[in-house]
Amino acid sequence: MNKTDQHSYPLRDPSQVRLATMATVHCLVGCGLGEVVGVVIGVSLGLTMVVTLVLGVVLGFVFGFALGIMPLLRASFSMKWAAKQVLVAEGLSIAVMETAEVLVEVYTPGVMAAGLSSPLFWAGMLLALTAGFVAAFPVNYILVGMGIKHHHQAPM
Repeated sequence: MNKTDQHSYPLRDPSQVRLATMATVHCLVGCGLGEVVGVVIGVSLGLTMVVTLVLGVVLGFVFGFALGIMPLLRASFSMKWAAKQVLVAEGLSIAVMETAEVLVEVYTPGVMAAGLSSPLFWAGMLLALTAGFVAAFPVNYILVGMGIKHHHQAPM
């Protein structure tokens, strides 16, 4: 039987789906944590929406990059090599995830104006992280399929 289901849609390689899912979760932990920390800092300090979002994006990239580079450095790769690998493998995924998160934060009414104690603020953050995951998954799926993104496991 060929790799199709009853509706004749080709099945994806389960290992590619699994690796793409792991890569997207990995990105969500780093980028998402940085994004939320940046927005929480910005809202806490009463910064403007633009400054708050820029802070969230910058911290999203920093946290995502740091989370990607740490396993490579622990595996004794040079900083230069590890940074290049993470920039190539993570850069596009982080950019797509951050873009989706910011769009949700900006276009969900009241989220950026809500205080930290508001359920609306936290619901907006959850919605933004979900949108980031959904947006970044196809990017990671393609990168895994191209053999670019698989260093979340043991580097080879």
